[in-house]
Amino acid sequence: MVDILHRVAVEGTAPEKVYDALTTIDGLAGWWTTDTTGDAAEGGVIAFRFPPGGFDMKVLETTPGEHVRWEVVDGPEEWIGTTVDWRLRADDDWTIVMFEHQGWAEPVEFMHHCSTKWATYLMSLKGLVETGTGAPAPHDVHIAFPD
Repeated sequence: MVDILHRVAVEGTAPEKVYDALTTIDGLAGWWTTDTTGDAAEGGVIAFRFPPGGFDMKVLETTPGEHVRWEVVDGPEEWIGTTVDWRLRADDDWTIVMFEHQGWAEPVEFMHHCSTKWATYLMSLKGLVETGTGAPAPHDVHIAFPD
């Protein structure tokens, strides 16, 4: 198994503000995809839709201001059964976001693509929390060939 790992520091905010962007439908729609619906509470399922497709995530764990963990229950074959883990911690005037997309069977080309996209969306999350404006799909940075 292989994982996608990223670390981002969000300036001038408490972990609770980042946590809110990860645990509310409006927060998620503000940085990942505008087409976000569902139940973001622990045990709920969130539907994330993008122009080429989407994912359904079951919310496995939430610890306010500290941790969020999802399991992919629907989407591309490579994603099914993987988990997305967010750990937050305060460091002076920063919130450190430790991100892991865990459990990939092998490092296929699609994983490389997803790693790059996660990085762009983490920068969107940073922008949303720091400035109030993220870059969710369909307004995100495009990295793939046109359809």
